Amino acid sequence: MNDFSRQSFLGPRSQDVLANTRATIVGLGGGGSHIAQQLAHIGVGEIRLVDPDKIEPSNLNRLIGATGLDVQKNRPKVEIAKRMIAGVRPWIQTPTAQQKWQEADHLLKDCHVVFGCLDGYQQRDYLDAAARRFCLPYIDIGMDVTQIAPDTFAVAGQMIMTLPDGPCMRCLGFITDDRVNAEENRYGDAGSNPQVVWTNGTLASLAVGAFMKLVTPWFRDSEPYTWLELDGNTQTVTPSRQPKHMPQYEKCPHHSGPDDLGDPFFALPSL
Repeated sequence: MNDFSRQSFLGPRSQDVLANTRATIVGLGGGGSHIAQQLAHIGVGEIRLVDPDKIEPSNLNRLIGATGLDVQKNRPKVEIAKRMIAGVRPWIQTPTAQQKWQEADHLLKDCHVVFGCLDGYQQRDYLDAAARRFCLPYIDIGMDVTQIAPDTFAVAGQMIMTLPDGPCMRCLGFITDDRVNAEENRYGDAGSNPQVVWTNGTLASLAVGAFMKLVTPWFRDSEPYTWLELDGNTQTVTPSRQPKHMPQYEKCPHHSGPDDLGDPFFALPSL
């Protein structure tokens, strides 16, 4: 059941590294459930699951591992993800918190990477800041649907990875005060938080790919951040040009005060 020979190209010690990695996923909807499934398949040893919500009928169009019975039983999303992971690799540890992530920081502070699959710019901003406080890589995904003509919609999304010693999502220009002030979960023109399974899956795969480049010698990337943009209509992925138009800081000015120096009361084990 633990034959990883098909991914041996990742490096001779990569499977041991993955088995000893702790990844936290915040948000177990369409994107987060895809990420949980992929991390289970590649053999990440501990996958921490954080989401306060229970499944709803509208989630069945995209929530990986969910069933109609889960909707009838009103099951928490973290329980559905935990069951799905156990079905792939029963030995994976899956601590869960059916809470807001701010109430479950014990599942963030000593992990090795945080995946954010949240709606809204404000929550992303807060989670990016928390990851930097704990000196962790943060990988964020999100999508939107916008009406561009009668009966015509543009589907788009992004995957952004920030590192604690690099630019944050405000430095890159993804999070702005205007976006935070205007949002209140107003996501596009196709209804509240429009989501589809194939776009979620594409963005989740980009996120897991960024993570794998981070922890294995498969393909070393020295860039201080990653921002990939998905055009869901043409199904193309390109690096964002937005950061090139932003001020270039030697040090992030948004999360660099005396209160943002990390938590001195724990040691993060090296991989």
